[in-house]
Amino acid sequence: MRLLWFATLLGLAAPAFAQDSSTRFAGAPRIGSTSGWSVKPRGRVQYDVGDISAPAGVTVPGLGSVDEVRRARLGVEGTAPGGFSYVFEMELSEPVDEIVDATISWRASDRLTLTVGQHNNFQSLDELTSSRFSSFIERAAFTDAFNFERRLGLSGTLTSGPVTAQLGIFHDNLLDVDEGDDMLSVDGRIIYAPRIGGTQFHLGASAHWRDNGDLVARGTTTRYRQRPFIHATDARFLATPALAVDRETSFGLEAAAIRGPFHFAAEAHWLHPDRVTGADPTFFGFYAEAGWFLTGETRGYRGARWDRTRVRRPVEEGGFGAVQLNLRYDYLDLSSRGIVGGIQNGLQLGLTWIPTDYVRFLANYARLSYDDAAIPAGGMRRDYAVDVIGVRAQVDF
Repeated sequence: MRLLWFATLLGLAAPAFAQDSSTRFAGAPRIGSTSGWSVKPRGRVQYDVGDISAPAGVTVPGLGSVDEVRRARLGVEGTAPGGFSYVFEMELSEPVDEIVDATISWRASDRLTLTVGQHNNFQSLDELTSSRFSSFIERAAFTDAFNFERRLGLSGTLTSGPVTAQLGIFHDNLLDVDEGDDMLSVDGRIIYAPRIGGTQFHLGASAHWRDNGDLVARGTTTRYRQRPFIHATDARFLATPALAVDRETSFGLEAAAIRGPFHFAAEAHWLHPDRVTGADPTFFGFYAEAGWFLTGETRGYRGARWDRTRVRRPVEEGGFGAVQLNLRYDYLDLSSRGIVGGIQNGLQLGLTWIPTDYVRFLANYARLSYDDAAIPAGGMRRDYAVDVIGVRAQVDF
């Protein structure tokens, strides 16, 4: 039954292709025609295994050996005459399959593209980069802690040379939309990405404002919290109390550069929740990372975000594939104005092997030092460190 909708979509699309259709391979067959129609299946599978070592006295579930199917997605994408394109992708999970992306885009001109449906809003380079192309198994801590997620909305992207400007109005995630839900957010991002000599630069800023509507009136509270690097555990060493948040305002700064096999990226993000009662805190997240392809590849970059790395000598051509080393410092502060959610100083090391363009294996190690952790260790200590090892096998198409 899970595949029924997928087969139906492909079946509906098939009559659009006449005798002038052609097929090319892009991870999966893309069937297109001179009239402007095209269709291609898409998806990914990511399987993670990890181990979390905490100090004596920390006895919450989810420590030690863990594993999960991190993502199992299946969908379809393509184009239609008149400059239109579409994406539909579902997460195959229990107990309910979840729609991840569901968009229709229109390329109104060479510079302007409009998108409607469920998609990412514009809050972070790391968040907007597909998990297929990320440096580490998980994104920087603040992207989860600040509750970034896809939402229903209407957005526009305007490009002019090295400048990209994005603006959108969003409602709520499809999974969370209720009748009468009046949540509304406005998100904007601007990027300056010149190529100077042999270096690709990326400088950006984003701003976000959200009105939670009647969320508080319905008795729903908000928590800001984060797992210890790997998603396969539900343990949260950083966590604020439940807060009655009426509105949120946040700001972000981005910087990145690519030169040959080397890349650098850093982001800072400030989140200011407006509470119904009590002082309004400001939470802060930051990361800086550097990476080096030992085999000479260059990290992919397109559309103001990281993209697929093309392997110089893939295994199917007798090569060894691409090997990349990554190092990241990951900081998160969820303590402010009397709210104690804890502080993380994380040092993370990653080794990535890409044998061919659409297959990846990642091995990560993280040393996470916590102050005022939400989970006490022996002797009620709340300042300690946690060690995490994570391994991922991934294929996408």
